[in-house]
Amino acid sequence: MLNRRKFVKNAAVLSIGSPIFLDRLFAAPAKQIVMTVNGLMLPSDMQFTLTHEHILVDFIGADKIVSGRYNADEVFTTALPYLLEAKQKGCTTFIDCTPVWLGRDASLLKRLADATGLHIITNTGYYGAAKEKYLPKHVYTESAQQLAERWIAEWEDGIDGTGIKPGFIKTGVDEAPLTPAQRKIIEAAAITHLATGLTIAIHTGNGKANKEQLEILQTHGVSPAARIWVHAQNEKDKSFHVAAAKLKSWVSFDGVNEGSINETIDYLQHMKSYDLLNRVLVSQDSGWYNVGEINGGKFNHYNSINDLLIPTLKKHDFTKKEIDTIFIKNPAEAFAVGVRIL
Repeated sequence: MLNRRKFVKNAAVLSIGSPIFLDRLFAAPAKQIVMTVNGLMLPSDMQFTLTHEHILVDFIGADKIVSGRYNADEVFTTALPYLLEAKQKGCTTFIDCTPVWLGRDASLLKRLADATGLHIITNTGYYGAAKEKYLPKHVYTESAQQLAERWIAEWEDGIDGTGIKPGFIKTGVDEAPLTPAQRKIIEAAAITHLATGLTIAIHTGNGKANKEQLEILQTHGVSPAARIWVHAQNEKDKSFHVAAAKLKSWVSFDGVNEGSINETIDYLQHMKSYDLLNRVLVSQDSGWYNVGEINGGKFNHYNSINDLLIPTLKKHDFTKKEIDTIFIKNPAEAFAVGVRIL
């Protein structure tokens, strides 16, 4: 059971529910809560979920990130109609995967959640892909334990003094073999998971990097079920997807757009043939306001799944139950907070 005092102590939880909701929440067993930018909710309330999207991204690099590089009001105004359209088309929960040092803005996400009625989830953790451009310097001097303590503090106390808490851990690595810094942040993610129960989503360069991640997590006693293989579509050898899913890892095909529908269908048919759709997540990796470009550059919509992919899935004999498994059941299980050990 959850510790009611521990969570009610933090005001964020009080903003989202009546006493009846809180009774339901704290009567729930472990792994039956989700953390949004507006506080705790039940996984069953997530409903249709876009599991890997972005609203704001700043690619300048960790060593150049400073406050004031963008106008939050402008970003809000730019993103709002796209989020409202996604909601109108059936999205209930929106998971923003932009990490700190790459443009994470928890206050902006809360404003957008309040304005749209969407459940929005943000993250803790560091992104070590792209040749470590987005890692702060202290990653190279601190231990995995020290890094984990930073991330655990965000879970316990909130992000940047806002009281807004992360709902998962976002990290990233390039192709195998992983660098020492990349291995360190995966170790830190394992430590953080064991302390918080937050799911670990890892941007992954290829199938061999996926295997190396799982080995690191397993060394710390963390189950593959606690890990999401982000951008699994970048690995063309489908045997890696099947092997990861058989270990109970989440396999995320999150590059859905107008040009990738057939490829996504192919991946999903392959997973279906192995009866592994219950380990699959699908999203678009879409958006976003790009800091440094005029008016944020081109903002891509979040509608390819509802407008294109789902109708095509139906044409390929995917049932309503299978589609609901991918977009409702699986996200609720994948992002539920709870420690998953070997």
